[in-house]
This record gives sequence, structure tokens and C-alpha cells, in this order.
Amino acid sequence: MGFTTGDLPPVEAEEFLRKPLMERTRILTLHWVDYGFGSPKMLHTIYLVKILVLYIGAGVALATITSDAGSPLAVGDWWDEPIVWQKLVVWTVLLEAFGVAGSWGPLAGKFKPMTGSFRFWARPGTIRLPPWKAVPLTAGNRRTWVDAALYVGFLVSLLAAVVAPGRSTDELDRLVGSTAFGGDGAGLIRPSLLVAPIVLWVVLGLRDKIVFLAARGEQYLPALVMFAVLGFVDMILAAKLLIVVVWVGAGVSKIGHHFTQVVPPMMSNSPLLVSKALRRRFYRNVPDDLRPSGLAWFMGHIAGTAVEIALPIVLLFSTNRTVTVLAVVSMVLFHAFIFTAFPLAVPLEWNVLFAYLTVFLFLGYPAQDGFSMADWSSPLLAVAILGALVFFPILGNLRPDLVSFLPSMRQYAGNWASALWCMAPGVEERFNTMAARPCKNQYDQLIAMGYEPEVAEITLQQTISWRTMHSQARGLFSLLVANVPDVDTRTVREAEFACNSIIGFNFGDGHLHGEDLIAALQEELQFAPGELLVVWVESQAIHSRVQHYKVIDAALGVVERGTWNVDDAVAEQPWLPNGPIPLDVTWRRDGGWPVTTVDLTDTVGADIDTVGAETGVPDDDAGERLPG
Repeated sequence: MGFTTGDLPPVEAEEFLRKPLMERTRILTLHWVDYGFGSPKMLHTIYLVKILVLYIGAGVALATITSDAGSPLAVGDWWDEPIVWQKLVVWTVLLEAFGVAGSWGPLAGKFKPMTGSFRFWARPGTIRLPPWKAVPLTAGNRRTWVDAALYVGFLVSLLAAVVAPGRSTDELDRLVGSTAFGGDGAGLIRPSLLVAPIVLWVVLGLRDKIVFLAARGEQYLPALVMFAVLGFVDMILAAKLLIVVVWVGAGVSKIGHHFTQVVPPMMSNSPLLVSKALRRRFYRNVPDDLRPSGLAWFMGHIAGTAVEIALPIVLLFSTNRTVTVLAVVSMVLFHAFIFTAFPLAVPLEWNVLFAYLTVFLFLGYPAQDGFSMADWSSPLLAVAILGALVFFPILGNLRPDLVSFLPSMRQYAGNWASALWCMAPGVEERFNTMAARPCKNQYDQLIAMGYEPEVAEITLQQTISWRTMHSQARGLFSLLVANVPDVDTRTVREAEFACNSIIGFNFGDGHLHGEDLIAALQEELQFAPGELLVVWVESQAIHSRVQHYKVIDAALGVVERGTWNVDDAVAEQPWLPNGPIPLDVTWRRDGGWPVTTVDLTDTVGADIDTVGAETGVPDDDAGERLPG
């Protein structure tokens, strides 16, 4: 690939788009093997500039200058200053919440504009998704001026905590102010400044899980609480527990079939891995067998899973400086590797921060210098904090339907709730009519950037082909191929890309584009039965061998539920040459699915039961239907 030109699939566009869906998928997956998304290197350069200038440059400057911690360029003066650590964490939250950190730009499906987030969340009328409908004062699926004000207030409160000077404490002066820890300390963020962002974060989260997750509340909210309520030694120890739980939780979630499937397409998309021959070694036998090779398994489960579980435990308990240094270097390289792979959703800031936190926590405040797990002010406090940190990862792996994959610590596991949107001709254009939506569909964004319509379409079809290289998509495509006779004429979109132009954020979490989002879309756009079909699958529970799927008709609600065996999914090729994998239907709405698309010329605004009757679809008594 060139600096300004990408590597597009070598196909004749019009002829390619006339091919059957799974044949198109085969062609695009084989192209992905050698080129990944084919993005020009200019895009990766833009991300690197953003990291260096906005995240590191501006963040370090703000953290040091406002804290009297030395010159931003004098790294030796501030790298182990507690207030710099705190402020860099808060700075990261601010950029994540504003929308210019993770899930930003073209590699996350945001083409023009490259930022979603604040354009949506500070705007009344856009879609919000309350996590629990039973919570008082959270009903509804549209933002109000109150929601917008809460969001803006959250951003302002974070910025205030970053720029305000710190304050010292007796404990901090005794430890950090001593010569053993590099001389006079610059203090800590004032706890009072953290009350507002914590409260606003929780209130926002109860009103809207999108903003809560986008700001990475599962990791950074506990950190802010620790900053606000704990003494200095307990704060450092709690932060060590937090980062180890994140690492180990992510490592445990990768045990199984799914993560092996992630490695080959991720390596194919790495801009640093330029050798086609080496990229192909991650697959069994290109072009006939794209299942992961032994090298992919080794990279995933030895260099990945084992490292991510074992080394953090070593860091947590090591009192030997040499061992600690080796483990720190290994974990920094681990995050550098993820960074250079530019994974989709591009959580680059997260990896940079975690590399810094590793050095700060375990070299700056090592166990042998009074910061070991034996140095808690109270053993009960340690048990309580550990219990709080592991609660959602344990629950999320046992009951993934109850917990987002982010609090479950499954960020890179490949075991994701996922979906595909299957739309009748002309349906996708209707999303551009949404009243409060501040951007258009990705297809239209690409055309606005100068893409020809056929090239824009092929570019988006690359994303669903990428999905087929992961286990869950073999089941999703099996549902479509087996049950939608006209699937080759429909528009099929990767739900992650589709939803981010509707809610302003995507990060691999299928809970963001499940039944609640479809109900909100149906409320405004009033699709007819069969116009918008969604095949959706939940993550695999850690103790289960199956994944649970559902089929959602936007007009009728859930029309089918069932399962498939994960072993069957991982054994198949991305383009399903042997046909659909076995599906176990556990419930189906009377009349089956999909229904025939109807002309709504004379029925817009009609009761859904009436539309269903006109098309021969049973009414609401025959099965379940989404509200709205």
C-alpha cells in the first residue's frame, strides 16, 4: 500500500457487485489476507500525529505545567510524580468522552466527519440507550437538554481536574517528598475536584450506557474513585490491583476458540507487517483454508493469553527488581505490539496509557519499597476492592447477556456480541432522514470524500467480509443464507459500522446495537415487516459450548431465537462453502421469517398489527414484538 493510495480489491466493480453475497465475501476475505483493510499509510500517520501532539504532547504539558512538576520535556522529573499519573488518567477520560481517542477516525468507520461522540451526545434528540429501564427518571430513548447539559458538565469537570493545581498530604510528603522517591512531590489532585466527574459519570451512565462506555467507565471510573477516597499507599495498591484485573481478565477471556480467529485478520491489517508471505503464514492454506494456523495459535495463546495472565501476577507480587524490570519491559512491549497492529476501534491512547502505568506503578512504586500487597492499611479494604473489581468480569463471563463486553474485560477476545443488518433495497437511504442525526451513512460519507459509488459500496462490504473471518459471523451469515431468499439483492452491513453513524460510537460491543437501538430506529422510521432484518448473537458464556442468537425484524421485534455450536462455527470457512452451519432453533414467531417486504405508500403510520395482517404475518398475539 502507498502513503496516499490504498490497496483496493482488484475487481471490476459493477461485475463484482452482481455476484452472490458469499462469493463477494470469498473474494474480499482473500484480499484481506494480503492487504487487510488496504488503508493508505497516511491514515496511520494521522493517528500517530494525534497521539504524539494531542494525547501525549498536550496531556503531558497540561499535567506538568499546572502541577509544578517540571518541564514537560524533562521526563526524568515527572514520570513518577503521582499527580502527573492522576492527571494523565483524567486527561485520557476527557479525550475518550469527547470522542477523539478510541473509536475515532476512518479506521473506526468515521470518515466524514471523523469524530462522532460530542456531535451526538451534546445534541438533544439523538438516540440514547438506558442500561436499565427500571431505574427511575431514565425512561425514553432520546436525549433531552438535561442529558446534553450533563454531558457538557462532565467534560468541563474533567478539564477542571486536569488544569487545577494539586495539594499535598502528610502521607504524601512523608513518602514521595523523601529523597528515596526523588525529592519534593507536586501533590495530588484535590479530591473535591473529582466529586463532580464521578457523580456526573454515574448519572450519565444511568441515563445512557453509550457515553458511560465510551469514556471507558469500567476502567477509569474506579481509578477516579480511588483518587478521591483512598490514602496514597492504598491508592497505589488499588491501582495495581485495577490494572492487573484488567490484564488478567482480558487474558482469561481469550481462552477458547474465538481469540485464535482474531489473530490472522489482525496481523493482515498491521501496517508494519508488509510481507505477504508472512501474513499468509497465519492461515492454514491460502486461498483454500483461511482457518488460523499453528503460528496464529501460538501468537494468540502463548505470546498473548499466557503472557497477559502470568506477567501481571508476577508484577503484583515480585519483590526482586530484576524480575520486576523484565516483567515491566515485557508488558510495555505487549502494549506496543497491540498499538502497532492498529486494531479496529483503534484504542491507541489506552495502550499508551497502560504502558506508562506499568512503568509508573511497578517501577516507580515497587513492592520492596513499601508498596506490596502486604502494605494495605487494612486487609478488609484490599478484599473489598478486589471483590468490586472482579465482580463484573466474573458476572459478564458467566452471563454475557447482562454485562457489556467492556466491564467483562473481553476487549480483544474475539468473543463479542455481534450483528449484521440486512436491508431491503432503498432502506439504508432512509437513515439519512433521521431528524437529529448529525451525520450521514458511511456510504454517503465515503462518496463525500470523493469515492465512486461502487467503490464506496465495496469498501463497506470489506467490513462484513472482515467479520466473516471471526467465528460469530459464520453463524450470522448462516442465518441470512438459510432464511432470506433475496439476500443477494439486499444491502448487508456490519452492525458496528452502521450503529456508529447513528449513536456516535462503536467499540465492538453488540449490546450497543441490539433490540433497544432497533426499537428506537423503528419508532422514528417506521419500517415495514421485512425491510430491516437484524441477525444478532450474544457472546459465548465461559462455561457454554454454544452462542445464543436472535433474529430481529424492526417492525415485528424478535422473530426467532436459537443457538449454534461454536465448534461448528470455527471449523467453517468464512464464505460458507459447505452451506450454513447447523442452527438449533429454540423459538420462532408463528409464520416464520423473513416476511415479505410491503409497500408502505398507503400504510405509513398504520398499526403494526394491521400491516402484518395485510402481508399474512400473524399479529402481536402470535409472538414477541419490540416496544415502539
